[in-house]
Amino acid sequence: MGSSGLENGGVVVTGAGSGIGRAAALRFAGEGAKVVVADLDGQAAEAAVEEIRAAGGTAVAVTGDLSEQAVADQVVDTAVAEFGALDVLVNNAGIVDRMSAPADVTDAEWDRVIRVNLTAPFLLTRAALPHMLAKGKGAIVNTASEASLRGSAAGTAYTVSKHGVVGLTRSVAIMYRDSGIRANAIAPGGTLTNLMPEADAGAHGPKVLAGYMHNLGRIAEADEQAAAIVFLASDAASNINGVILPVDNGWSAV
Repeated sequence: MGSSGLENGGVVVTGAGSGIGRAAALRFAGEGAKVVVADLDGQAAEAAVEEIRAAGGTAVAVTGDLSEQAVADQVVDTAVAEFGALDVLVNNAGIVDRMSAPADVTDAEWDRVIRVNLTAPFLLTRAALPHMLAKGKGAIVNTASEASLRGSAAGTAYTVSKHGVVGLTRSVAIMYRDSGIRANAIAPGGTLTNLMPEADAGAHGPKVLAGYMHNLGRIAEADEQAAAIVFLASDAASNINGVILPVDNGWSAV
């Protein structure tokens, strides 16, 4: 508990049914925060809630497509109704692309990746800000990617979506820093999660990207990413704002 400032706070974590999101939800609960576990997979969300409750924590699940305004509103409203406040928003939910090169990206691939990876964090941020502004304090942490720092870490749709997440993070940080709200992002490198691209190894994009992927180094555990998320949300990071923090074992330094 200590000086994190998270105890009894209301926290939303998206994509919290698995991977980095689940690890982050468990860590926040361990700090004494009350967590809304938001995920498209209702069964996974409920399982995460049960794990938190079994450890003595407080959590509720909200299921739905976060790129729909009504679902984004429900997530935020649930935190306020159940916990009395929304202190931290973690926009972590995301999907991978097919590692497609620009000439090969279909409308469907583009629309789905941008909708889930960029539009959903925007909708949730927009819904959360009035509550944070009313309180005069809040922290938003987004999950960007190594692909938000370079063009060689993913396909076009994913790369563009994560560059967009960086832009959203920095815009929020500047617009609301005088209102007590901080926005930061982590840029994970390779991490053990259930997200795997359904890429055609013979297609142009995957063939090009394969030449760059040897630099990524050790694959992280999801909890290593979660630790960085919780740090950025905590009072220990009180003067950190607008930062894109690589959590990648030095891949971005290569």
